[in-house]
Amino acid sequence: MISTNQLKNGNHIEVDGVVFKVLEFQHVKPGKGGAFVRTKLRRASDGAVIDRTFRAGEKFRSVRTESRKMQFLYADGTDAHFMDAATYEQMTIPQGTLAETLRWLKPSDEIDVLFIDEQPSDIQLPSAVNLEVTETEPGLRGDTASGGGNKPATLETGATIQVPLFIETGETIRVDTRSGEYVSRA
Repeated sequence: MISTNQLKNGNHIEVDGVVFKVLEFQHVKPGKGGAFVRTKLRRASDGAVIDRTFRAGEKFRSVRTESRKMQFLYADGTDAHFMDAATYEQMTIPQGTLAETLRWLKPSDEIDVLFIDEQPSDIQLPSAVNLEVTETEPGLRGDTASGGGNKPATLETGATIQVPLFIETGETIRVDTRSGEYVSRA
């Protein structure tokens, strides 16, 4: 069991039979009345973020999490297929729960898969990835790095992001996986 006094950002807890990841927490001790803990939690099953308040000292079941190195094989429309790098065992995760993170993965990329109570639930991406631009409008004469302005570009994974005007088709760029924004040329 884990108490509200032991909460840390990134912990996984079970509340009313549902597994949540603690994103933020704040201990509040008002002048009158009992102390409480204000939290922001992300539901592990679908990624929904909720705000929840607990009484100080309330206890939850601590959830065992483990991260394993895996290789992304492919996504077939319903499931994403992964292979354990150590045992070569293959497994699937429903594509709907990973839709946002799969935008930045190419087949055979090495990533960390988060297991919650021995069940695969999420993938942990690096903060930035290098991807090739497969399609974008050509830059016009006078488009420079300081010129400002953006244009849409399609990446090799199929994701579309805004890039500066000087980026051409075939270039490799660095993309921030948290915000989905262009960082620099790779």
